[in-house]
Amino acid sequence: MTSLTLYEIANEYRSICEQLMDSQADEQTIADTLEGEAWALEVKAQNYGFVIRNIEATAEAIAAAEKQMYARRKILENRVASLKLRLKQAMEITNIQKIESPHFVISIKKNPEKVDIFEAGMIPCELYSYPEPPPPVPDKTAIKAAIKAGQEVPGARMIQETRLDIK
Repeated sequence: MTSLTLYEIANEYRSICEQLMDSQADEQTIADTLEGEAWALEVKAQNYGFVIRNIEATAEAIAAAEKQMYARRKILENRVASLKLRLKQAMEITNIQKIESPHFVISIKKNPEKVDIFEAGMIPCELYSYPEPPPPVPDKTAIKAAIKAGQEVPGARMIQETRLDIK
C-alpha cells in the first residue's frame, strides 16, 4: 500500500499521463503504463470507500440512537406533565397552595392573563393582524420543465453535477 495521499497520487498520475503523451511511446506501452500507475489510485480509493462506509454506518447508528432517545425523552416529559397535573389537581382539591420540604418548594401560582378566543368570527376586523405574505421564490420544477421544453429562461440554466456512488 502506498503512503501517498489521494491528491498526490492523482497529481502523479496526471504528470505521468502528460509525459507519456509527449513521448514517442506506442499506444500499447502508454495503455500498460497508465494501467499500472492507476493501481495505487484504485487501492487508495478502495481504502477511502471502506472509511466512508464505516462513517456512514456510524452516522446511521447515531441517527437511530437519536430517535430512540427522542422517544424516551418524550415519554419522560409526558410522565412529568401527567404527574404535575395530578399533584396540582390534588392540591387544588385540598385547597393547599404551598408545600415546603428541605429539597424544594411546591406551590400553585397564577399564570399571566391570556386571551382566549372562543368565537373568532365575532372579533372586530380592526383587531385582526394581516401579516405580509412571503416573498415569491423561483419554482425550480417549473423552470426545469420550461428549459426541458426548449424555452429559454433568463437567469437559470440546467447543470448536471457528479457525485461519488459507493455500492
